[in-house]
Amino acid sequence: MKSAVETLNPTRVRLTVEVPFEELKASLDAAYKKINQQVTVKGFRQGKIPARVIDQRFGRGAVLEEAVNDALPKFYTEAINEAELNPLGQPEVDITELKDGELLAFTAEVDIRPTLEIPDYSGIEVTVDSVEVTDEDVEKSIEQLRDRFATTAPVERAAAEGDIVTVDLEAKVDGEVLEDGVAKGVDYTIGSGQLLDGIDEAVTGLEAGGTATFTSELKGGSAEGKEAEVKVDVTAVKSRELPELDDDFAQLASEFDTLEELRADSRKRLERMKKFDQATQAQEKVLDELIKLVEVPMPEKLLEDEVNTRKHNLEHHQLGQMGLDLAKYLEIQGKSAEEFDAELKEQAEKGIKTQFILDEIVNKEKVSVGQEELTEHLMRRAQSSGMSPDQFAQAVVEGGQVPMLVGEVARGKALATVVEAATVKDASGEVISLDDEDEETAEAATEAVEGAEGTTEA
Repeated sequence: MKSAVETLNPTRVRLTVEVPFEELKASLDAAYKKINQQVTVKGFRQGKIPARVIDQRFGRGAVLEEAVNDALPKFYTEAINEAELNPLGQPEVDITELKDGELLAFTAEVDIRPTLEIPDYSGIEVTVDSVEVTDEDVEKSIEQLRDRFATTAPVERAAAEGDIVTVDLEAKVDGEVLEDGVAKGVDYTIGSGQLLDGIDEAVTGLEAGGTATFTSELKGGSAEGKEAEVKVDVTAVKSRELPELDDDFAQLASEFDTLEELRADSRKRLERMKKFDQATQAQEKVLDELIKLVEVPMPEKLLEDEVNTRKHNLEHHQLGQMGLDLAKYLEIQGKSAEEFDAELKEQAEKGIKTQFILDEIVNKEKVSVGQEELTEHLMRRAQSSGMSPDQFAQAVVEGGQVPMLVGEVARGKALATVVEAATVKDASGEVISLDDEDEETAEAATEAVEGAEGTTEA
């Protein structure tokens, strides 16, 4: 077999391959065998029909077509390996010559990974938020915990903000009660803004047994977007009672004996969260600066496929789960279809560039992934997917996605290497150190990579 490579542009090549006919023998034999099992000829047992009879009855062309279809992937792969190319996606193959007994010639155009020059990235400098936990932050955290342990009790007074009212609702449009406009026994916290516009003002000041009417634009249902006249009947008023902030509360809500111990633990937890946020911010900002440093030719077919995949996932998975279509989503976001497409293309380009650049650094820095690192990443991905680690691991293996997970971890480690070489300062100008051996920092790097890449896996 002879092959030659023509570079069409930095991300696409055309392979020209010539195969001596004798190299098709194995595929020809397989073609005759396959046809033998599929056809019957009077006077011959199935599977025992001579090749000359198959040629006469069904045509030599059918045999050649079957043989060529069988052989092409092997010859294409040999040509790719011989040229040391990294193809992206499936090739466009064109058979240019097929002479029975003499020669098979074909061309294959395919996108390839571009060759990248990674410059010195040690000069990258970024600024991130400082890790600062205030007393106010701690008290807010304690109040949120306290709110979770609140109790309710019926009261015989007018409803006020923060109270929970049980209400019956009836919505009319143009004087007609909607089929889906009646609800009974709905609990609503006044001031939460989680029901209909105007309901807070309507029920505030009402006691159990009170009734009010208000006008509101319906947010869903058969008359979505229309103005409705809503009647609300208050059947019960309950107050929320928060537990006292004391040692008893600490023992109720945590494993600590005193409120001060609970506050100290809350401060430590908030510091860890802010350090993780700081690490993630550093990874994202360093990645943005790294992308600016490297010139990445963009494979147009890969970009088109990535844009289409992201759009499909948004429309048919994410929005579908929220009961929205793309038009409604764009309306909520205040974007035109053109703005949305432009943003989607920009995100897809960033994802592809991220993967190309970090894969190049993985090779350059000889980044490896240990079994423990892969297991930790698998556990985290399983948790975010809502599956058990065993279920997720089985799905990954059956789907042949282990290399994809290895690539995610490797790229996360590559980014952590770049961050370690860069200068990261906090808002006060103090240089901070992000140890890439730290579990939270490593996880933040992998998350930053995943966020940038989206669905990309080239």
